[in-house]
Amino acid sequence: MVRIFVGFFTTKAIQEHVEKIKEQADDFIKGKWVEPQNYHMTFHFIGEVPEEKVMDIIKGVQEVSQRHKEIKIKYKSLGVFPDLDRARVLWIGVSEGENGLKALAKDVYHTNRKLGIKTDSKPFHPHLTICRMKEYDKKKLKALLKKYENTNFGEDVVDRISIIRSSLTSVGPIYSVLEEFYLNA
Repeated sequence: MVRIFVGFFTTKAIQEHVEKIKEQADDFIKGKWVEPQNYHMTFHFIGEVPEEKVMDIIKGVQEVSQRHKEIKIKYKSLGVFPDLDRARVLWIGVSEGENGLKALAKDVYHTNRKLGIKTDSKPFHPHLTICRMKEYDKKKLKALLKKYENTNFGEDVVDRISIIRSSLTSVGPIYSVLEEFYLNA
């Protein structure tokens, strides 16, 4: 079995911003901050699949890539999943290009469904996870979210989609790109 997802690795555009947020939150957020080389957007988390299914997924994602143009995006604001009372994920959102990302994610999801890949169908919310939180001070976290609610964190061009293997280790996930396909320019 292979643990995979379909996604996009970001450029380093947000790295300085994340470092600043990390410094400011150091005394009230305890958790695992995402390593800069692992910043990514997940279009479809597939999970464990048999090795023989991977080639079908690769072919399906290649077809999806041919149907979509690259998407210019702007990163904006901080948020948490699932909500402030039970926050587990701290993320940076997207303010521009959201519709294109949603259409791309929907196409990836439906293409994989046709291949018999059954996964949860949570609505896609374009974001970059920057921290997986274990403990936090709710009042200080709320203030941090408020402080950054209208902050622009940079721009990116989603010009490719990748099938990414996720190997879980004691020091965190190790991601490796199995295949990637460029979108139409």
